[in-house]
Amino acid sequence: MTVNITDFTCVNADALHVVCSFPLRLSSASVADSGAGCQTLEDYLSVLEYLLWVFTPLAVVFILPFLIVILIYLSILFLHVYKRKNQLREAYCNNLWDGARKTLATLWDGHGAIWHGYEIHGMEKIPDKGPALIVYYHGAIPIDYYYFLANVIIQKGRPCHSVADYFLFKIPGFKLLLEVFSVIHGPQEECVRALRSGHLLGISPGGVREALFSDETYPLLWGKRKGFAQPIIPMFTQNLREGFRSLGTLTPVYGGFPVKFRTFLGDPIPYDPNINAAELAEKVQQAVQSLIDQHQQIPGNILRALLERFYTKHKDH
Repeated sequence: MTVNITDFTCVNADALHVVCSFPLRLSSASVADSGAGCQTLEDYLSVLEYLLWVFTPLAVVFILPFLIVILIYLSILFLHVYKRKNQLREAYCNNLWDGARKTLATLWDGHGAIWHGYEIHGMEKIPDKGPALIVYYHGAIPIDYYYFLANVIIQKGRPCHSVADYFLFKIPGFKLLLEVFSVIHGPQEECVRALRSGHLLGISPGGVREALFSDETYPLLWGKRKGFAQPIIPMFTQNLREGFRSLGTLTPVYGGFPVKFRTFLGDPIPYDPNINAAELAEKVQQAVQSLIDQHQQIPGNILRALLERFYTKHKDH
């Protein structure tokens, strides 16, 4: 059999062309995919660059004023401390804890003035000396009471003992703070001892129950707590529930809104030996409720409470 070398060569040449061209086709496909990937990356970077170009000025517009506001607040807080410098110097000369209390009181007073425009009405009803029982409405966080304590220390030059729920004494790190500010967990004997020693004593009969289960309608939840003494001064802070709110025991407290806070102190209720403890408790509860009715719009509204920072009118009838 005779084989034609020309035909063999042609066939091999065709096969060789197919074999050699296959890697080239693969390479071309890879290059095309790579090119498409690069194009996609370039498009993504272009979009990102555009977004940065658009939003960076907006971010700067909001961030810079915010930093300036922080600096202003720090300056105001410094001025509050500086304003009290002579009182602080005198306090530190007398007693270490007196100076520490007055320092913290100045800081808290500055915080209240800056963040909530805090006002207190009726401070003259707190005696300069001698015992008195302050009965107040307990918010989700009783931050208004902290501001009140600060004002008592600054304006009256005396601390106010406080009754707190026992769980506070279990929080790590709180022990020293509670000791310095004369906080007790509420046995009747300790309350009586504080009053007999001539101290002011602040208590919220509602306590944690009022903090967790009360709402923007401001109901009083005092349960069966009836132990009071003389004289008794009711206290309520307007918009307290709009600053911080709680939906119950299983949900965290939320808020921290810079709403207007005004604390109102009612007329002292003299002790009447002719009425029993239940009647006295009812009388005190009515006095606190009267402050709520007089100074709080029901239901509370966060937006309205925020707007009250810009005008001085408040419910008073």
